[in-house]
Amino acid sequence: MFEYLKSWYTRKFSDPHSVTLLLMLLFSAALFYFFGALVIPVLVAIVIAYLLDWPVCRMEQLGLGRTAATALVMVLFISLVLGLTIGIIPTLWKQLSNLVQETPSMVEQGKFWLLHLPEEYPTLINADQVKVVVNTVEAKVIEFGQKVLSVSLTSLKDVIAWLIYLILVPLLVFFMLKDKTELTQSVVQVLPKQRRLISQVWHEMDQQIMNYIRGKVFEIIIVGVASVIAFSIMDLRYAALLGTLVGLSVLIPFVGAALVTIPVAAVAMFQFGIEAQFWTVIIVYGIIQALDGNVLVPLLFSEAVDLNPVFIIVAVLFFGGLWGFWGVFFAIPLASLVKALLNAWSTQRDTDVQSCQS
Repeated sequence: MFEYLKSWYTRKFSDPHSVTLLLMLLFSAALFYFFGALVIPVLVAIVIAYLLDWPVCRMEQLGLGRTAATALVMVLFISLVLGLTIGIIPTLWKQLSNLVQETPSMVEQGKFWLLHLPEEYPTLINADQVKVVVNTVEAKVIEFGQKVLSVSLTSLKDVIAWLIYLILVPLLVFFMLKDKTELTQSVVQVLPKQRRLISQVWHEMDQQIMNYIRGKVFEIIIVGVASVIAFSIMDLRYAALLGTLVGLSVLIPFVGAALVTIPVAAVAMFQFGIEAQFWTVIIVYGIIQALDGNVLVPLLFSEAVDLNPVFIIVAVLFFGGLWGFWGVFFAIPLASLVKALLNAWSTQRDTDVQSCQS
C-alpha cells in the first residue's frame, strides 16, 4: 500500500508544475474558506466584470478606446440596475408583504384540508397521521418565522456595509474592465515560473466561466419573465413575486425548481382550491421547468457545462455547504474546475509516459 501511494505521489507531483498547481489550489481554497466574507465585494465585482467584458470588447471592435467603452458600459449597466430597482423592487416588496400577511390564513386552509382527508380517503390515511403532519408543519412555520425575524433584526447592522459595497463594487468593476490587461500581467508576474499547468487550467476555465455567468443571467431573465407572464395570464396572485422566485431558482440546478414548487402550489391552492385552475398552474409551471431544462440550458450552456447531473448535484451540495450562496452560484464552474484539474494532472502523466518511451 505504501509503495502504491509512493508511486502515485511520484507520478503526480514529481514535476514542479504539478506542485505549483497544487499549492495554488490549496492557497485559493484556504483564502476563500477563512476569509470568504472579506472578499465578497471582490467576488461580486469579478462576476459583474465577466458579465460586462463582452459588450466592452464589442465596443472596442467598433473603434472606441478601452476606457471610453468601459465608462459607457458601466453607465448603461448602472442605469439598468437603478431602473429595475425603482420599477420592480417596490412591487415585489408589496407582494411579499401581502403574502406574509396571508400566510397564516393559507396555513389554516391547508390544515383544514388535511384534517378532512381521512373523511374522503379513510382507507389511505387516518386522523393520527394527519395530526402528526399538521403539528410538524406548524412547528416548521413557527421556526421559519423566528428565523426570518432574527435575520431581519441582525441584518440592520449590515446596512452600512451594503452601502460601502454599493460604492466599492462599481469602482472595482470599472478598473477591472479598464485595466484588464495590466491586472492580468501583474497576476502572471506574481506566479512562479513553473506555471504551465496553471496556464492550462486557466485557459480551459476562463471562457467557461464567462459563458456560464452570461448564460446564467440570461436564463434567470428568460425563465423569470416567462413565469411572470404565464402567472399573470392565469390571474395567479403574487405573479411578479412568484415569477421572480422561479427565475432565481435556476441558480440552484435541480434543487431550486423543487423548492420553488412549494410556494407556487401553495398560492395556487389557496386561491383556486383543488380545481382545474390549480392543475393548470401546476402544468404550466412544469412546462416552463421542462423547457428550461431541455431547451434553454442546452442552448445557453453547451460550451460551459459538460458534466453529468450527478456531479452537478454533488457540487451544489458540497460547495454550497462550504461557501453558502456563492458556493451554490459557482457550483458548476467549480465542478468544471475540478474536472480541469484532473485533466491537467492526467495530461501531465501522459506527457511523462510519452517522454519516457521516447
